[in-house]
Amino acid sequence: MATRAQPRQLGRVGSAGAETLATGGAAGAEGPGRPGPLQDETLGVASVPSQWRGVQGIRRETVTCLHALGYPPAQRQGLHVSSVSWNTTGSVVACAYGRLDDGDWGTLKSFVCAWNLDRRGLNPRQPSAVVEVPSAVMCLAFHPTQPSHVAGGLYSGEVLVWDMSHPEDPLLWRTGLTDDTHTDPVYQVLWRPEPRHGHRFQVLSVATDGRVLLWRGVGAGRLQLTEGFALAVQQLPRHTRLKKPPRGETEVGATAVAFSSFDPSLFILGTEGGFPLQCSLAAEEAALTRTPSSVPLRAPAQLTFSPHGGPIYSVSCSPFHRNLFLSAGTDGHIHLYSTLQAQPLASLQLSHKYLFAVRWSPVRPLVFAAASGEGDVQLFDLQKSSQKPTVSIKQTQDASPVYCLEFNPQQTQLLAAGDAEGTVKVWQLSTEFTEQGPRESEDLARLAAEVAT
Repeated sequence: MATRAQPRQLGRVGSAGAETLATGGAAGAEGPGRPGPLQDETLGVASVPSQWRGVQGIRRETVTCLHALGYPPAQRQGLHVSSVSWNTTGSVVACAYGRLDDGDWGTLKSFVCAWNLDRRGLNPRQPSAVVEVPSAVMCLAFHPTQPSHVAGGLYSGEVLVWDMSHPEDPLLWRTGLTDDTHTDPVYQVLWRPEPRHGHRFQVLSVATDGRVLLWRGVGAGRLQLTEGFALAVQQLPRHTRLKKPPRGETEVGATAVAFSSFDPSLFILGTEGGFPLQCSLAAEEAALTRTPSSVPLRAPAQLTFSPHGGPIYSVSCSPFHRNLFLSAGTDGHIHLYSTLQAQPLASLQLSHKYLFAVRWSPVRPLVFAAASGEGDVQLFDLQKSSQKPTVSIKQTQDASPVYCLEFNPQQTQLLAAGDAEGTVKVWQLSTEFTEQGPRESEDLARLAAEVAT
């Protein structure tokens, strides 16, 4: 269990680049000292910046490093890039600095940094905005429609939301340290639309204290708990391969979450026990937990899948098939599951060390990427091979781990990955990985159907 950090005012760091981040490089566009909304320099949300236009149309299995971004003060502290996120315009990438190895990082000063890649004169060692945080930041997620708002989960258990266009006073909301706050590190945050107000969003957080919590920003800078779920061993759907928990153990630690693109209430949780869980926000059964909470906690688990050989670090639901999801874990395997059966459809050993992240491509149904503990980013195209990566990219020179990666959903030729050296590398993918084949969705459906029967 993590030691909670004492609340402290978030410091002012790196304000010089804030206006550039806020205005896409046009300093002073909204008047002196008044940053405007975060915008692309190019016109249109899905536009392709000029520095990448020249390579469109090249059909080669090539991946090029466009940027190697880092914040030297964080790197000098030995901090890792624990999470990366693209904003809604696809022009800004943010990273969280923390530590993912053993140790008590609850009171370690860390940072959230953002770079506007469309900025003229981009300095890869000088982020456009930096926010100092009093505890290691484990995860980040940009808001789906507000380009400068980003949520983060801390090692201390807190969840915070910052406005990166105002680094002098960036904090919008925080959970504070109450009975509702997670008691263990928060390993993932996501934004979810409110059920009856699709234009409003809540922050969902998962932590190894076994709770999945939904937060809404209210006045006075506070995140208020609106719904909560708790994982108790006694309420997991039975599966013959699950080991009986030690006496007295009740909570199931959650380490990763992914939502279905087809059912807004359906989500997959990765767990410390190595088994994925299919869960539902519509669950009504009360959770068997004594954890104090201001709202009733419910038991979300519906199905248990066959486990990995160790904790799961990442899960990803297919954007193109309602039943398929991927998981990656400490056993070095990627599992491809269908929600229609407990056993994985396929299991790929990619590494002799941990796998820290896996993500489906947002544009190619049969493509996904994985981040390994051996310093590689691996790109798979299941049309070419179901057993080995199409391309393996060497991200770190010393083979230190790659901890996180995210495809850019707007500028789909870009993939960002963060590592133990404190660097975010932005990789440009060739059209081989971004242009969908004529029968690709059908091939994915056939893959799911053939193995599931």
